[in-house]
Amino acid sequence: MVGPMSSEERSEGALKIKLAGTLIVGASMGLITLQGDVPLWVTGVAVLAGLVVGAALVWFVFPGTGEVQSRAGRRR
Repeated sequence: MVGPMSSEERSEGALKIKLAGTLIVGASMGLITLQGDVPLWVTGVAVLAGLVVGAALVWFVFPGTGEVQSRAGRRR
């Protein structure tokens, strides 16, 4: 039987999801420039801008680190 995820595993998983989301946004902005007739440096700038925008978007959507606090000791 599989036990619950440890805090380290949860943090690693959250980091991987955040990095993947950032890379997807950056790559998509670069791919959009390939549809037009633009120089290669413009595509590079678009990818860098996409990575910045993607990082900000991921930070806004997933602000925490993935850690979960236990409520076992709390009383109502």
